[in-house]
Amino acid sequence: MGANGENRAVLLSSKTRRLIHEALREDIGSDDVTSRALLPGLLRGRGLVVSRQRGIVCGTVIAREVFHRVNPRLRVRILKRDGSRVKRGTRVLRVEGPAASILTAERTALNFLQRLSGVATLTSKFVRAVRGTRTRILDTRKTTPGWRELEKEAVQCGGGTNHRMRLDELILVKDNHLALLQKKKSIALAVRHARKKFPRLPVEVECDRLSQVRQAVEGGADAILLDNMTPARMKASVRFAGKRAKMEASGGVTLHNVRRIAKTGVDFISVGALTHSAPAMDFSLEIIPGP
Repeated sequence: MGANGENRAVLLSSKTRRLIHEALREDIGSDDVTSRALLPGLLRGRGLVVSRQRGIVCGTVIAREVFHRVNPRLRVRILKRDGSRVKRGTRVLRVEGPAASILTAERTALNFLQRLSGVATLTSKFVRAVRGTRTRILDTRKTTPGWRELEKEAVQCGGGTNHRMRLDELILVKDNHLALLQKKKSIALAVRHARKKFPRLPVEVECDRLSQVRQAVEGGADAILLDNMTPARMKASVRFAGKRAKMEASGGVTLHNVRRIAKTGVDFISVGALTHSAPAMDFSLEIIPGP
């Protein structure tokens, strides 16, 4: 799965279509009374969706679907495909057809575009910050309820890599799991139990001390999540693990310290902010004057 390409199945999945339906129902209610009151039914219009800042575009296919859902007679042309880097003033979409329908769909279409492009843009900043290292930027499950597929797709548009989508994709032994076990300090035992129950799934263990890293690696974990460690401890953990386990850093990651973390030699850095704190990217719909 790459950054470009307009025909992505996830963007037009049945779940996404339901989300579009609910978003339009939420925004329109029974009718767009303003457009209905002021605009003749036969009036046609043309509009351009324009970026008002620099960033990475994501969500154009969904925006197009929103316009089509409001009125199938609207003609929408995608001018910048998902994953494109744009600057202020770049034309992203062109829409033409019944004028009232253009305005009815405007806000919902822009909401999807703004949110997903914001995630893609923030992700691209983290990816650029670690350029030249072997480290990849991961997302997390800290996503907007109902939007996970879309937000993780936006992370890919920004050049990032998806961590697990759901709890059933990977065994991740965290501190709370260990706290609830009778043998709280036996990380190796937890790994063995997990492998016995789900032998085909990879096992990752969250560690916040080097002693735990040793236990996890020697216990045969596939990956180690280094939680809120200092760069010095991360480097020591990477050195100890060698090639026996993949190393993932997490906790307190910002654009200011992500490169320093990457230089410790970790394979991945997971960043919750990609999806829980990405600012929306600004777009506007500009009506083209004329008949």
